[in-house]
Amino acid sequence: MKLYDCQIAPNPRRVRIFLAEKGVEIERVELNIAEGDNLKPDFLAINPRGLLPTLVLDDGTVLDECVAISRWVEETWPNPPLMGTNARDKAFIESRNRHMEIDGFMSVAEIFRNSHPSFRDRGLPGLSAVPAIPQLVDRGRAGIARFFERLNSDLGQHPFVAGDQFSIADITALSVVDFAGWVKEKVPQHHVNTHRWYEAVSKRPSAAA
Repeated sequence: MKLYDCQIAPNPRRVRIFLAEKGVEIERVELNIAEGDNLKPDFLAINPRGLLPTLVLDDGTVLDECVAISRWVEETWPNPPLMGTNARDKAFIESRNRHMEIDGFMSVAEIFRNSHPSFRDRGLPGLSAVPAIPQLVDRGRAGIARFFERLNSDLGQHPFVAGDQFSIADITALSVVDFAGWVKEKVPQHHVNTHRWYEAVSKRPSAAA
């Protein structure tokens, strides 16, 4: 079993944090997305989408997408649970995690991929020869501002992103906040709920994964 990883990229980090919370170690193969390692023939033969992280199971099954990989890990090593233990919690955590991805992560990615020189011809993940669209940067900044407002409001109701327990939704949100720093977007100082949460989750050993 091998996990194709990229130490500097936010999506692979999400899986590393998930594994660290579980206390699970998987052999890792490091690729450099900025240098296009994920678009080279050797890796495309494994995952034609060219996406990281990618997990290759012992039976040869190839999994990409953070949530799919995390689901396999959760089912294989159920404790501690990070994706819920009953129907209500599983659905709520899934919903909140999607909010973190769609409202947060995609907004930051829109800024990053349409402004960073290394991605001028890689405006979509996993694909080459798709030109960036600089005009989308402003839309991404509006999106992350809205995300920060909602995150702070939600964290005023419970200690973690999806309730009273740390979950995959917190992992995604932490990755969003740190990724946003790459494009000079920071949690506003008056968002005290988010700052309280961020300080707590950043101190977890898994955050250094």
